[in-house]
Amino acid sequence: MRFFNRITFQTPESVELEFTLAGIGNRALALLIDYTVLTVTLLIFLFTWSVFSTQLFNFFEDLITNAQNLGLWLIAIFFLIAFAIYIGYFVFFETFWFGQTPGKRVAKIRVVRDDGRLIGLQQATLRALLRPFDETLFIGAFLIMLGSREKRLGDLAAGTIVIQAQEPTASKTLIISEQAKILHEQLVQIADLSPLMPDDFAVIREYLQRRGAMSLKARTLLSLKLAEQVQAIINLEKLPEAVTPDVFLEAIYLGYQKQEFPAGDFI
Repeated sequence: MRFFNRITFQTPESVELEFTLAGIGNRALALLIDYTVLTVTLLIFLFTWSVFSTQLFNFFEDLITNAQNLGLWLIAIFFLIAFAIYIGYFVFFETFWFGQTPGKRVAKIRVVRDDGRLIGLQQATLRALLRPFDETLFIGAFLIMLGSREKRLGDLAAGTIVIQAQEPTASKTLIISEQAKILHEQLVQIADLSPLMPDDFAVIREYLQRRGAMSLKARTLLSLKLAEQVQAIINLEKLPEAVTPDVFLEAIYLGYQKQEFPAGDFI
């Protein structure tokens, strides 16, 4: 019996990436945290709007014949802005935090597309707009619990799934050469690794972990292709002399870790 649903993505480089679906518990925790942040934000907005609308109403009360209409307009505008804040919260964070909100970051889960790629503005917007429908009569919760891929309405429309974020853990199956340890110090100085996205790094890590099970021909072709793609991403014209693609990828692995996890934790 499997307590956690797992899903496998096939990358264009023929590397399989396996992730664990987030589950209803983690998603509920993330939503609780996000709604706490949203509640505080909306309360601050409510207080600010009340002060502003009171002053505005008092100012125009003597200038207009039907002050009640002004009050109704102010209430309508308030609800429109409040809804925009509600939707914008999820859209902003999921777009610019690579599929995470503050709640998802604490719960260590992430939204990705069905093919494993990072979500964009379109997917984040669709998920946010359908969230009120998902929360009506707990429709989304029922769909998550009953579906094999744990999708709510927003996920079905946007083509997304929610997975557990990868934890910084030391890999027992990944061997880093001494040459790569020296090279990665040089790479930090001569190349900018910031353009590398989390899914780029995941492919590199997965290759390094599974290369031992590949045939020599497949390993040679794949390592060369990955190295060329990484070079293009970080704008590195050519590899240092006597550096093989495998050593280069190992060095990138270490360099990316140093950039993302200064304390030295491994992903």
